[in-house]
Amino acid sequence: MPLVFAAIAPHGGIAVAESLPPEQIGIATKTRAAMEELGRRFDAARPDATVVLTPHHVHVEGAMAVIVSGTLEGALGEDSHRVALRVPVDRGVAVGIRKALRDAGIPAVGVSFGGNDATQAVAPMDWGTLIPLWFMGGRREAPLPTVVVAPARDLSDDAHVRAGHAIALAAESSGRRVALIASCDHGHAHDPDGPYGFSPRAKEFDAQVVELVSQDRLAALLKVDRAVLDAAKVDSFWQMLMLHGALGDGWHGELLSYEAPTYFGMLCAAYMPR
Repeated sequence: MPLVFAAIAPHGGIAVAESLPPEQIGIATKTRAAMEELGRRFDAARPDATVVLTPHHVHVEGAMAVIVSGTLEGALGEDSHRVALRVPVDRGVAVGIRKALRDAGIPAVGVSFGGNDATQAVAPMDWGTLIPLWFMGGRREAPLPTVVVAPARDLSDDAHVRAGHAIALAAESSGRRVALIASCDHGHAHDPDGPYGFSPRAKEFDAQVVELVSQDRLAALLKVDRAVLDAAKVDSFWQMLMLHGALGDGWHGELLSYEAPTYFGMLCAAYMPR
């Protein structure tokens, strides 16, 4: 089966109300509502497995990484606001993606963690994976099998586009109904009091992404000025390139929300085959 659903989803912890103290519940309400809508559309597409493109798992120099451990496990928040997920890894899809990346000439490694038997190993789940899965498949009684793929910023933009295409081919070859989630927070320099300081380029970049997503023109990301990416402290560009490579021109996207309630921008968009 080809891909059946795709999304751009944020991974700021403020999206998960259950992880927040009461004084923060009023933050990011637009995003939270849009994430719930993504969850409804995800369920309607009836995927068998989810592939998450996250910038916050392992970073492998010169190669993309595919998690091949048998399980992913992680938590968010503290004390009474701690939330946790444990999901199986679809190792068949994971191994297929690793092979497809290599066949496309893209350096790729399989990564496991802990136990020497990868099928029994439990890998950490980063927040870039946990937060989208909180709304899309991770809280089911039988959580949906997941595959984590980490981009490699030292590879070319073209390699990321080709990697997305390879992931789509692997999904089609798997015989599974696969959902693809680009886990993205955007400019991180919206607030002078934030950890990355302030740059007007953060607002500039985010406005450009909103426009391109609204107009189904993800290919135009390849024209974004690298100086803008650096100044805006972007955490989304590479995953969106992979999403573009996976979807090509055969999908329709819908912008569900955008806001920058703190120092970083959060955007939700749903994609369905035309």
